Amino acid sequence: MNAGEALRLLKQEGYKQTDKREDILEIFSDSSGYLSARDVLTQLQSSYDRLSFDTIYRNLSLFVQLGILEETELDGEKHYQMRCEGEHHHHLICKKCGKTEMVDLCPMEILGSSKHFVITGHKFEIYGYCQNCQ
Repeated sequence: MNAGEALRLLKQEGYKQTDKREDILEIFSDSSGYLSARDVLTQLQSSYDRLSFDTIYRNLSLFVQLGILEETELDGEKHYQMRCEGEHHHHLICKKCGKTEMVDLCPMEILGSSKHFVITGHKFEIYGYCQNCQ
């Protein structure tokens, strides 16, 4: 998903298109990995003097709810990235810079399914350090 598609989805769902939302979505659209709310606030502070964490968190939460952003937790803090498009896959995630790399192998194919449990979804992430951060 890119910023334009995300803004169309916001409008379709009845949400206002604001300058802050546009800028937040552009930050994620230009990023190659996960970002924290602090990362977003740092990038926007020069444009919006009175921008608060509350505003950032409310928008990030809305974007996750609408399926625009994906969410993960790194060292006890939530991080976000644009929702991936395409085939089902999982991620390697750098714990230092948040960069992600796709993994095509799905552990559910190895684990199989249960006769007594209906699986409705799963998430598989591997944490470590990318080549630049090692």
